[in-house]
Amino acid sequence: MIGMIVWIPAEQRKLGVTERRVMHMSFLCVQIPRGPRTPEWMLRRRIRWAAAKLHRLGIKQVVLPEDFPWLDLLEKKGLRTVETTGLRRRLAVEWTRAALEARGMPGTQVAVSAQKMTPEVVRTVTELALRHRYVLADLPRGGEELCRRLRREYGVSVQLGPDREQLERAEALVLFDPREDLQPQGAVVLELYREDVPLPELELPPALEDQLPAGVSRGTLLAALEEGGVLRYGQITVKAPSCLTF
Repeated sequence: MIGMIVWIPAEQRKLGVTERRVMHMSFLCVQIPRGPRTPEWMLRRRIRWAAAKLHRLGIKQVVLPEDFPWLDLLEKKGLRTVETTGLRRRLAVEWTRAALEARGMPGTQVAVSAQKMTPEVVRTVTELALRHRYVLADLPRGGEELCRRLRREYGVSVQLGPDREQLERAEALVLFDPREDLQPQGAVVLELYREDVPLPELELPPALEDQLPAGVSRGTLLAALEEGGVLRYGQITVKAPSCLTF
């Protein structure tokens, strides 16, 4: 089970632990009283208690309130936030589209660079090839077969093994792994491996949107729900780009 920490009004005072269901997925939720006059030392003490409680109950990952500044207190108990790397990779095509639209760029030429052939890489290259005129693919072994299949099944061509200059000139560069040798020339750049880069604004269908709790980190919650199989591929969509360049 995944943990969740939420703020509750300070007047409730008592810390509480409950099982909370979000879209049919259960979270072990710790409720921490917090108000505008709650001193930081008291909040830190309550968070230490919450971290110890979740640790004793076997929790390893947590969904946190937005802008939570006390990660160090959780890490001391072996807790970490839910990773969003998988979600970022599955959103790569939507994220690229939204970013190009926001800049008014046609996206004639886009590029993908990855060190491993994963289902997310295959899906990204495939969908980009169906949407854009030129796709450059910097891929490891297995890329050749993917390019042959795309030509055979869809009649689209992908340029395999572009050089550094070609990657740097692409209007959008999707990086599944670090490429410190590249200096993109004003392109949209998605560094899908970086947890510290804010996610774009994400949307759900209205009927699902109403089921989300307020005040928690949206990206980590959606990542947890998707990993848990509650949300299907395609139900999370990108509304607007954010923090897309080096």
